[in-house]
Amino acid sequence: MIGLTELALLAAAGYRATQLVVHDTILDAPRGVLFNWHSRKPESTIRTAAITLISCVYCMGWWLSGLILAVWLLATGRWHEAPLAVHAVEWLAVAGAAVIVNRIDDTLGRVAP
Repeated sequence: MIGLTELALLAAAGYRATQLVVHDTILDAPRGVLFNWHSRKPESTIRTAAITLISCVYCMGWWLSGLILAVWLLATGRWHEAPLAVHAVEWLAVAGAAVIVNRIDDTLGRVAP
């Protein structure tokens, strides 16, 4: 089971990865390609789901937090230390903490001049 320090580190990584995918200008071109792909067939459920995923900090944050947690557990050799149900709870904790950081960032962004 991950500790509080690891939770904070993984939450920060999840927050940053989410910001990178959803908002940062460095990925504007790939996002533009996906938006153009969607605009050619907007009635497509698959295309709409892909756009929703890459546009939503909560959706993308959930999956990126899970990926980051899995990589961390595998890289540190701790995947087999706990049952899968424990890792599921860890995933919820990492994703939830990353969302809290995102909400703080959103709130401070609105307050700043």
